[in-house]
Amino acid sequence: MRVLKPLLDYLKRTDKLYWLLMLTISAYSLLLLSRIPTEGKSRSVFTIQLIAILLGYCGAILITLIDYHEIASFWYLVAGFCLFLILYTKLKGTAVTNSGGVNAQAWIKLPGGLTFQPSELVKIGFMITFSKHISEVKERGLLYSFPHVMLLAAHAAVPVILVHFQGDDGAAVIFFCMFLAMAFGSGVQLRYFVAVFASLCVAFPLAYKFMLKPYQKDRLTIFMHPDSDPLDKGLQQVQGRLSIGSGGLWGRGLYNEQTRVNKWLVPVQDKDYIFSVAGELLGFVGCVLIILLLFTLLLRTLHIARKAGDAMGNSICFGFFGMVAAQALFNLGMCLNLLPVMGVTLPFFSAGGSSAACLYLGFGLVLNVHMHRTVTDKVSLKKFS
Repeated sequence: MRVLKPLLDYLKRTDKLYWLLMLTISAYSLLLLSRIPTEGKSRSVFTIQLIAILLGYCGAILITLIDYHEIASFWYLVAGFCLFLILYTKLKGTAVTNSGGVNAQAWIKLPGGLTFQPSELVKIGFMITFSKHISEVKERGLLYSFPHVMLLAAHAAVPVILVHFQGDDGAAVIFFCMFLAMAFGSGVQLRYFVAVFASLCVAFPLAYKFMLKPYQKDRLTIFMHPDSDPLDKGLQQVQGRLSIGSGGLWGRGLYNEQTRVNKWLVPVQDKDYIFSVAGELLGFVGCVLIILLLFTLLLRTLHIARKAGDAMGNSICFGFFGMVAAQALFNLGMCLNLLPVMGVTLPFFSAGGSSAACLYLGFGLVLNVHMHRTVTDKVSLKKFS
């Protein structure tokens, strides 16, 4: 019984519904990836994803064992390590190029022919450092001070700018969305968000003319009429739409070899277009299930944020919410031909060891907030007394 007591205590304190959601999402993701052909690779996407998920869960459990306040107290080490990762990747990383003009130097080579995308881990680091920053500002009553709001914006601008210079603008957009979600959740005044929106409206035409690369401009224009160039620039969205629609209501079946996913049909189907796999094999029902699972996960994250014991815990939850919501919105938008292709994966479902493992670390941080909220409440009550 002494051996089982820590386990029973852990199960009592953890959010069991949150775990159930994550386990269901993991199983569904692996089910879809298992139907994508290996194409002669030494490791299938299923195997890599399974290993990444298991590592992610181990990391999540370890994170929950340490109070998030203790983790955040080492924010300077987290920030330094994240800065080192991004700069090292820019200097020594591996670039991914294609005929469309993409040239993103955002990966690091690992032994065994594997690669790692550091920006995924930096997102988790940003959740920690920015939450610490927000909590310090809020506890000192400076959240309504213009200079301190600008310092928060400058903090967020660091990863946005650095990953932009890596050529990974998809990750830059996600960092920006995380910043907006965390700032909104902390109570930053609405006028600052209006100012940001107005600035983006003014800056976009200039960015389009002077900053965007030709392939980025093509993506912004072709998504409105992908049928105008179905064999080149519009290929991915045209084929993705056909793949999703081919499944009808119930799909063509998971284990019918005649309907096994043809990976060549939709480029990058196991990553950016995993939603098309669900549509083809499981139909409209399978697609709706993905949306419902992610939506429920986001709602539960907001529930944990509302119950958080302090501003730091609340901000961590909103950071995770912003990351998952933004990735899901942009990915589903491009799969459904409502948004341009921007190289953003569907969280927890798309193949990618870096993304999967790091997303589960974010899940662990949110669980940490839930499990240590009573401790935080007691500390706050003592301070008040």
